[in-house]
Amino acid sequence: MNESLLGLSFDVSKYHKGIQLVLDYKKYELSIVKHDGSYGGPQGLFEIMVSDKSGHGVELPGITAEGDTVKGFLTLEEVSGICKKLSTITGNDPVKVAI
Repeated sequence: MNESLLGLSFDVSKYHKGIQLVLDYKKYELSIVKHDGSYGGPQGLFEIMVSDKSGHGVELPGITAEGDTVKGFLTLEEVSGICKKLSTITGNDPVKVAI
């Protein structure tokens, strides 16, 4: 799997048969996954989770639904849009986190 987002390549997930990219926006981290157990993974789609710096999932209006910290069944273009929203919210460009 040779996919990339924002010029950053996905890594092979350590925990599932699939791929993962974690982006640090200083205030938040965005985990992007695609594997057999993720929401949309079997259909070739992505799942995201936004977490705070302590690793707890957070809901963000305009990104996740109220009461939910995970959003699935996303195309790579939709994930790219979420990345842009997080850059706007935080004022920071993402930095890839080594997993």
